[in-house]
Amino acid sequence: MSNRIQIFDTTLRDGEQVPGCGLNKEEKIIIAQALEELGVDVIEAGFPISSPGDFDSVQALATIIKDATVCGLSRAVQKDIECAAEALKNAVRPRIHTGIGTSDQHVFTKLKLTREQVLERAKGCVSYAKKFVEDVEFYAEDAGRTDNEFLAQVIEVAIKAGATVVNIPDTTGYCLPEEYGQKIKYLVDNVRGIEKATISTHCHNDLGLSTANSIAGIQNGARQVECTINGVGERAGNTSLEEVVMILRKHNWLNYDTGINSKKLYPISRLVSETMNMPVQANKAIVGSNAFAHSSGIHQDGVIKNRDNYEIIDPAEVGVDKSSIILTARSGRAALNFRLGQIGVQLGKDELEGAYKQFLKLADEINVVDDPELKELAEEYVNA
Repeated sequence: MSNRIQIFDTTLRDGEQVPGCGLNKEEKIIIAQALEELGVDVIEAGFPISSPGDFDSVQALATIIKDATVCGLSRAVQKDIECAAEALKNAVRPRIHTGIGTSDQHVFTKLKLTREQVLERAKGCVSYAKKFVEDVEFYAEDAGRTDNEFLAQVIEVAIKAGATVVNIPDTTGYCLPEEYGQKIKYLVDNVRGIEKATISTHCHNDLGLSTANSIAGIQNGARQVECTINGVGERAGNTSLEEVVMILRKHNWLNYDTGINSKKLYPISRLVSETMNMPVQANKAIVGSNAFAHSSGIHQDGVIKNRDNYEIIDPAEVGVDKSSIILTARSGRAALNFRLGQIGVQLGKDELEGAYKQFLKLADEINVVDDPELKELAEEYVNA
């Protein structure tokens, strides 16, 4: 089994479903080109049947994107599949992503079908999509809450019908990592013909477990991860692309690799945030504004002496210029001396002690001491 993990980005489809974050065609093109430069393997460009605008966007990306696979979503409905195929006809590497709900919750209360009918619909949608493209991905919606035995039956039918990728979504973000990992393993062990298809994860973050579940999926046989920049997506969001990529890179003993240029992670995070008008929380892993910021004196001293004391990622690895030493009342003398040095001020031991006492008073008053206040504080020592 290959250790190359395919990165399937759905920022432009699942990510765009966030209320107020809709993108026009021009914005989608800009982000898609940045995703291609980032090195993603698959770009899910949209849901062509959903609106004329989405159809036009998918069609435009299918024409422009050359290196990545361009994917269009559809339901297990012939008209959906035909629309996706038409939108993708100019793509160098087209993929139709089609499927149906498989949990008892979806089958009996949403679809109002029998399990036998779901099996027929799964076979039918893949078979029909294969008439238009060779690369067909099948999704078993709400697989996270689907009985494993029935899920295996559905996936086996889809692969037999020609699915090249089988997507196992934890649609509601319900699964625990061990549970989701075992679900993937069950499919690997029990689905005839599973070696003919790539298993894909698609995890939501309703319980804050989307990244952990995706990693558990990889460890048990999945070789594609569906994710978004900044973890944007429905409700609490999707698996965060940057988190998965850097987890695999930092835990290199796992021996998994992606084709992502990690130095472009921070720039594309800013691009998506600004274009979607979706702020990134300050403490967001990898790309948050505080991800490489230190305000505690103990941490600051450790980082100044050796970055590895408190940072497992070199900021440059993800496109961030440098770590930030933030001066607050919790900062120590080492941090103050370090920041003074950055503005060209060198103080002796006694001078530093006097400056530090004044600094603490100031920090208590204004919370964060920036360069202008720091220069003013240092003036009496520089000019003495």
